[in-house]
Amino acid sequence: MPPTPLAAVERDTWLRSHPDWVWDPLRRAIHKVFRFPDFVTAFGFMTRVALTAERLNHHPEWLNVYDRVEITLTTHDAGGLTALDLALAEQVDTLR
Repeated sequence: MPPTPLAAVERDTWLRSHPDWVWDPLRRAIHKVFRFPDFVTAFGFMTRVALTAERLNHHPEWLNVYDRVEITLTTHDAGGLTALDLALAEQVDTLR
């Protein structure tokens, strides 16, 4: 059974305490851009995120262009943002 999407009040409360993550209403997802000094540092970050995502069995949508990593989190099975996305986002923030 897929996780349940968060209520708007839960989402908004979380976003207030994590202002670098942005709500994307069209994708029903949260999004954040990370910048690094160079490609190798960005790639190392992506590796750490990948290992964390694998442990949580919840994987991000992401894009890497040289020193920039963009991460989008949503739970496709649930049709929107869930507690899994918030948990992964919080873990990602610690990996910076």
